[in-house]
Amino acid sequence: MALQQSKTAASKTQPPVSNTTPVQFIFSKDNYMWLIISIAVVAFGFVLMSGTTDIYSTTKIVIAPIVVLAGFGLGFYAILKKPAAK
Repeated sequence: MALQQSKTAASKTQPPVSNTTPVQFIFSKDNYMWLIISIAVVAFGFVLMSGTTDIYSTTKIVIAPIVVLAGFGLGFYAILKKPAAK
């Protein structure tokens, strides 16, 4: 009984020891920035595709698909980019 009381008294005075390490995310801030930019570029490409009522305009059939593919390319770059070494 006395041994049990001394353990509880000692545990109340000392804070619990925890081995915590800071969380390291897979992507850095730059990766998220590039990902947001790529989403904006893809959205802009789809806005260009909607355009006017002229179905065969150069903007709709040439420029807008190139902009959308460029946005997807930026998205792949954002995912594959390694974080900078500190």
